[in-house]
Amino acid sequence: MSSVLEYVGVSRSFKGVPALRDVSFSVGEGEVVGLIGRNGAGKTTLINIAIGLLYPGSGDVRVFGLSPTGNPVAVKARIGYVSEEGHLRGGRTIRELIAFHRGLFDVWDDKVEREILDRFGLSVNARISRLSKGQRRQVGLLCAVCHRPDLLLLDEPASGLDPAARREFLEAAILLLNREGTTILFSSHQMTDVERLGGRIVLLDDGKVKLDRELDRVREEMFVAIVPRSSVPDAGTLEKIPGCLRVRSVRDEWHVVVEGADEDVHQRLKSSIGHNGIPCVRMPLEEIFIELVGGTRNKEIA
Repeated sequence: MSSVLEYVGVSRSFKGVPALRDVSFSVGEGEVVGLIGRNGAGKTTLINIAIGLLYPGSGDVRVFGLSPTGNPVAVKARIGYVSEEGHLRGGRTIRELIAFHRGLFDVWDDKVEREILDRFGLSVNARISRLSKGQRRQVGLLCAVCHRPDLLLLDEPASGLDPAARREFLEAAILLLNREGTTILFSSHQMTDVERLGGRIVLLDDGKVKLDRELDRVREEMFVAIVPRSSVPDAGTLEKIPGCLRVRSVRDEWHVVVEGADEDVHQRLKSSIGHNGIPCVRMPLEEIFIELVGGTRNKEIA
């Protein structure tokens, strides 16, 4: 699978405070990848670097094999982008905004334009200044996808919307383009959205990649063992368990995130702790997220 978007050892700081630390991962053609992490983990910074709005402090990023800052026109022509802020520039009405964006690209899909307008009940005569937050996001999506981009970047685009509007928006964004084979990287705080729509997750914590896994693997091969402190007083013993991703102290217990096949994980725990009977369960993505990043403090950097 060829890479559409690739980060290699990317670091970036703001006023001397690191936002990204040696980040490396790639997104292959046709993949739908959820970018998750706490506020300040570096998600927005990564997306802005891919668009060419920011330079990496060190490392390299390639979009379609090109530098987004060295080849901005060629890269932006093939990218669709919707941000949390939802800024709409280029007209006073939806019709004027569409005309403005249509003129920016060589290709414009009238069928997709009509599909989005109909799906969300948008009138082309509506004034931009009078649109609700949800409607502004919907218009932003229309402008981002009608030129049929090869890469769609969504930076918390449904943040602040009610659950029904959020689901409708994200399903429209991802299903509309993924059926055409478009590569999608989207950030979200909502783990249910990521689980429902993504095929893979990249978890950022304190500016570093903490986890990069297919979602099916997370569902099937990620366990949390609950170990009493009375059984194992030292976390170091648990950290040595093969496949251990993190040990977290919770009251009088250790929460141990272990990756592997079911029987193997139980056997490793038995070998390390010396007895059976340790609760070891699969958890939904939101709980895994909390276990992997909970109890840490991040600088508030976007």
